[in-house]
Amino acid sequence: MPTQAPIWRFAASPAVPFFLVIALAVIFAAMCAIGVLGPTMFRPLLPLSFVLMVAMPWVLMTAEGRRQIGLTWPPRGKWFILAMIFGALSAVACFALGYAMFGGSTDNWFVSIANNYRGIMDTSNFSVAKLHLFFTLPALLFSPIGEEIFFRGLLQRALEERFSVAASTLAECAAFGVVHLCHHGLLREATGLTLLPASGALWVLLMFAAAMLFAWLRKRSGSLYPAMVSHASFNLAMNVTIFSVLWQLAH
Repeated sequence: MPTQAPIWRFAASPAVPFFLVIALAVIFAAMCAIGVLGPTMFRPLLPLSFVLMVAMPWVLMTAEGRRQIGLTWPPRGKWFILAMIFGALSAVACFALGYAMFGGSTDNWFVSIANNYRGIMDTSNFSVAKLHLFFTLPALLFSPIGEEIFFRGLLQRALEERFSVAASTLAECAAFGVVHLCHHGLLREATGLTLLPASGALWVLLMFAAAMLFAWLRKRSGSLYPAMVSHASFNLAMNVTIFSVLWQLAH
């Protein structure tokens, strides 16, 4: 029988890749949380975490490993069209649910994200077009590429070393949902961090559902790229609703 090509660069023990990737997941989650909820000087930690997520398959995996996690083009272009549609519809559904339940209050997850944007710098003199350009372009690049490569790619594959594909998918999607508590559910106020238990839990479930969509696209297409496109489409539709509806209500 032919020898199976290795997928990890560091495989002295089968446990090494698993625990290394889990440790990276904790580190990246901490960087995201501090970058969003910490002092302004730590804001760069958020994009830096995404850049490091992108780099990890080239640091930790062989070419065969990168192919196995989905860094290869899908056989059919239809997956990109479906990805864009599903991603946008998911964001619109999240907006509609949040607005129907919480209106323009801080329990609305998209309001929390809008407030996070405001916390980066003074945006009072920004036009809507400038807001879209300044905040949407990074949202189309950093998190869709970084998070899909890490969660649907590297973390999924590391978990599969010990668990079934289904269990691994549930675990990485749950981790994705929990990490997004830093965007809504945990709020940084003058008195410290505040937990929004009800809307925060619902937001985690919504992010879990979005992650399951991205995981489904990854599995069915055999590629991470449709998942990245769907994630980017979600972020684009999210920012459209934030800047065309919620931001206008706040002024």
